[in-house]
Amino acid sequence: MAGFAETKRDGTPAVDDGVLEKSLSRQAEIFEDKELMTDAQAAESREHDMGMWEAMRDHPMACFWAFIFCFTIVMESFDMFLNGNFVALAAFKERYGVQVAGEVGKTIPTKWQSSLFQAGQCGAFIGVFLAGPITNRLGYRWTTLLALMLMNATIFISFFVRILLPDLESGTDSTQADSLAVLVIGQAFEGIPWGMFIANSPAYASEVVPLVLRGACTATLQMSWSIGSIIVAAATYSYNKRNDEWAWRGPLALQWTPLMVLIFFAPESPWWLVRRGRKEQALRSIKRLGRRNGTQAAAEDTLAMMERTVQIEAHKGGEPSLLDLVKGVDLRRTLITCLIYASQNFAGNLIANQATFFFEQAGMSSDFSFKLNLINSCLQLVANICAWPLSNFFGRRTIYLGGTAINICLLFILGICASIPQSSATNYAQACLGIVISFVFAGAMGPISYSIIAETSSVRLRALSTGVGRAAYYVAEIPMIYLASQMLNPTGWNMAGKCGYVWGGTACVCFISAYFGLPELKGRSYRELDILFNRKISARKFKSTVIDVRDNE
Repeated sequence: MAGFAETKRDGTPAVDDGVLEKSLSRQAEIFEDKELMTDAQAAESREHDMGMWEAMRDHPMACFWAFIFCFTIVMESFDMFLNGNFVALAAFKERYGVQVAGEVGKTIPTKWQSSLFQAGQCGAFIGVFLAGPITNRLGYRWTTLLALMLMNATIFISFFVRILLPDLESGTDSTQADSLAVLVIGQAFEGIPWGMFIANSPAYASEVVPLVLRGACTATLQMSWSIGSIIVAAATYSYNKRNDEWAWRGPLALQWTPLMVLIFFAPESPWWLVRRGRKEQALRSIKRLGRRNGTQAAAEDTLAMMERTVQIEAHKGGEPSLLDLVKGVDLRRTLITCLIYASQNFAGNLIANQATFFFEQAGMSSDFSFKLNLINSCLQLVANICAWPLSNFFGRRTIYLGGTAINICLLFILGICASIPQSSATNYAQACLGIVISFVFAGAMGPISYSIIAETSSVRLRALSTGVGRAAYYVAEIPMIYLASQMLNPTGWNMAGKCGYVWGGTACVCFISAYFGLPELKGRSYRELDILFNRKISARKFKSTVIDVRDNE
């Protein structure tokens, strides 16, 4: 099989000779097995011919388990939006805030706002790097169960801050600072399982559903973010009028969840099982994920398709490592994943994350801001649902570029509204623009980013690639959270809607980068994507390039 053995510049094998020889020998067996190749081609052709509704009807359990794994993202979403609402809660501000000259009531200092927002992301940064190696060894199912157990344990730190610091009633500045510090530490520890959830969920969802459903099922990740924000918005609105510690302890308690009971019964990804050489277990998973009345032959065809793709990638040899992500054509795939993930912070998403506080700074009353936030969260959920059929009818590249272009215009209009003489009309205009910007993100760039991330990486490196991509997200997000807090906070720059100029400018950078670097991935099998990247096809030519069903390289 010429073309499979990679060499270094000095002509020596790029991997261990024994490993490479064994890998090539196995590939030779696979590609010379005409019956297996016929089965693999039949399975891939069947997936290409399958319609969206047909796939949903015939693979209900695959959709169900993809959704359950994506639902773990509600955990990260809940805490992210919860912190954004804490700084707007009257009781929380009264307990931990400081008086600002010229302002009515107290406000949480910028440094503590930033710390509360950033702590979880710092923990998640560690979690995403732990997820890849653990998943490669244990699989998606056991890694997610481990993360859920860790999540339930770490919630105790934030929830029992009052017990950890029994002198809270003294009300001294030092005790209040210590209490905020404990909350920050709790958020940091909670962030570790968040990172494991977000690294595994898109990868698992993309591997268990048919090709035509990959976009819709991975897009449910963004829906999970919206569900988390709705729960937070409803909870904090309910607790907003309380003037005791339960104004924030109550919402914290809602994070405990029995989700791990469902995950325990989930099937493992058949792609992961094939990579580990567990063909019989992979076949059982395929049957559990496939149609109830599906034939043994159809399941075996799907297994053959997976084995063919895995062997195409097997020439790299050995266990996948983080270094493999920056070697050869995988470097390009890693860069796309990292750039798409990081760009989620630059097109208005941070306005959605701090929506309640943004509405307050735009001139809305505290109570009305919480109502607007609940409306905003519900509209985001509507946008997420609209994204499912859109991902099937339009390409990933088209949706991403179109959504980014719309938000660029809206963000600059937001900046202009905040720059002219202010009145109640301009305040409402800024609030409405914030909602529309969040809606566009939730219907376009948000959900389609997860589809792109799940499809760009090779099957062999997927667990590692999604983790490193999410790490790039946190590297970009952590300083941006500080910048967002500084722009909105009265103790900072107090820019309110003028932040639209900043986010509009960063969104322009995202648009230009995607235009030249983001390929069209819709409707491509993992084998076809491997071949397109290996042939170094230009991003703008991915859609028009034809790959024969018989091609292996």
